[in-house]
Amino acid sequence: MFLDVLRRRNPKFIEAAMALHRQGKVPANAYILDLDAVEANARVLKSEADKHGLKIFAMTKQVGRASSFSHAVMRGGIDRSVAVDMACARATHNAGLRVGHLGHLQQVARFEADAAAKRFRPDYWTVFNDTKATEAASAARKAGYIQDILARIHAEGDTFYRGHEGGFAASDIAEVADFLDGLDGGRFAGITTFPALLFDHDSRKVLPTQNLTTLAKAADLLAKQGRSDIEINAPGTTSSVLLAGLAEAGATQCEPGNGLHGTTALHVVEDLPELPAVLYLSEVSHLSGGKAYCFGGGFYIDPIFPDYDVQAIVGDEPTTAASALRSVEVPPPSMIDYYAMIDATGPKAPKPGDSAIFGFRGQAFVTRAYVVGVSGVSTGNPVVETIENSLGETAAWPV
Repeated sequence: MFLDVLRRRNPKFIEAAMALHRQGKVPANAYILDLDAVEANARVLKSEADKHGLKIFAMTKQVGRASSFSHAVMRGGIDRSVAVDMACARATHNAGLRVGHLGHLQQVARFEADAAAKRFRPDYWTVFNDTKATEAASAARKAGYIQDILARIHAEGDTFYRGHEGGFAASDIAEVADFLDGLDGGRFAGITTFPALLFDHDSRKVLPTQNLTTLAKAADLLAKQGRSDIEINAPGTTSSVLLAGLAEAGATQCEPGNGLHGTTALHVVEDLPELPAVLYLSEVSHLSGGKAYCFGGGFYIDPIFPDYDVQAIVGDEPTTAASALRSVEVPPPSMIDYYAMIDATGPKAPKPGDSAIFGFRGQAFVTRAYVVGVSGVSTGNPVVETIENSLGETAAWPV
């Protein structure tokens, strides 16, 4: 679905990616990033966040924690990251972003806490229980500072993706805050959840989840205890057009991820200020049974929409023409995506060596794809800045 938006709103990016592939400058099985667009998107998001008094942390996992992505985000004015795991923290720290938020979505393992505190000294550290809170505080004490701790909370009826559950009961938040304040090396700083916002397919709008209401109710409980100056971290489906509503709901922090590269669900149905800035590039390997098999490795298509006809632009020269579109069969998640199968019937059938451009909302960090940062698309002078793996490390390509 994002290919339609790419073709319409950032066609030069598609053509630049195909041209670089035809020149042998970028690998197949690669997420390509338009760093000019990322920088511009970051600037829009930072400006809107500042307008509403929101702290802003960049999410980088969807684009493989690429160092050039982090640099573009910093040029756009965002200087802190949210690390969903320790790999994100390492990559963004090494790229120069300060770790603004650690421990959400994935908690920090016991024997990594001391090193995390010493090296990253995160602004905020989310914990799901007393044990993790004690570990975070103890690590900070050893590193010589007091850690601001966010409590992940939940209430009956809240929405969580399967495998994301956990946290303190929201009704107990006053006692939780007191416990966190009593830790040697830690202090209670606020509350968080995920997701606070979700795309609704029926209305084609982004709507608040009950989780956001849970945050508001917990904040009210805390206010009755004299705790009015707290952080409320409310991530999920973050575009600049939603920040005013988040702030109005009481949020103090936002964490754009897909918004930084223009691939939230809302970007499919509305032309938002952020431009699409990521695509997936592959190459036809061989033909068999009326299908052109293109290299896989990066086909984790985030299932935010029901199944649809996945298409690719396929050709031996840069193009965004509708005539170059081909339907593609992507292996199901239960299969290893060595290849995807492109329709090779009819005129101008794909041939080995052709470029294939996809537009979907990926999650590069769970794939074995390359991540390539390209600058200069907006000026017509595309240059490859980085070719990395999904850990934000320089890749050994071609060998």
